[in-house]
Amino acid sequence: MSTISIRVSDQELSLFKDYAKINNRSLSEVIKSTMLERIENEYDLKVFAEYEKEKAKGEIKTYSHEEAWRELGL
Repeated sequence: MSTISIRVSDQELSLFKDYAKINNRSLSEVIKSTMLERIENEYDLKVFAEYEKEKAKGEIKTYSHEEAWRELGL
């Protein structure tokens, strides 16, 4: 496993540590999960934006609930 070092002010470090303590997690866990969540959110926004572009161009086929159930044979 690798280690990452970041420089933060004393005030930022205090804030990060307090947040970790409040959530009963280690500082490392908080930073790692926050970064992964941020990456996931940005990816989701990118995928959604691409979907919206395709939808606006009429390149997306949508189905009603009834059509989907019928197609699935349910």
